[in-house]
Amino acid sequence: MTRGTPIPETVTLHVPFRVVKRGGRKEMQLPYGATQPRRTDNTLVKALARAFRWKRMLELGEFATIGELAEREGIAPSYMTRVLRLTLLAPDIVEAILDGKQRPEVTLARLLEPFPAEWTGQPDHIGRAG
Repeated sequence: MTRGTPIPETVTLHVPFRVVKRGGRKEMQLPYGATQPRRTDNTLVKALARAFRWKRMLELGEFATIGELAEREGIAPSYMTRVLRLTLLAPDIVEAILDGKQRPEVTLARLLEPFPAEWTGQPDHIGRAG
């Protein structure tokens, strides 16, 4: 399609956006300030659910070590340790993720990186909730 002389019955609409990778998939991102529909990131929700489930299993004594639990789940202990750290997230960040109100830069890859254990330092490090 070229931008030649417009046909009188044709309406041309220009929508500014950019394509970003998020959680292994491509997503359209609207310009800053435009209202974006809220969508729950299932990858983040699943990781949070697994983290809290694993934490509960360890606390209840179902497994003595992270290594035993990781073997049972068929994953690397180092990965399990990083996912378990999600249980240290501030409640408002967890709530924002569950409600789909986290900022676009809040991805599982970013959350699996080291972050402050103190709740007050987490928003600046991770990205503020919507």
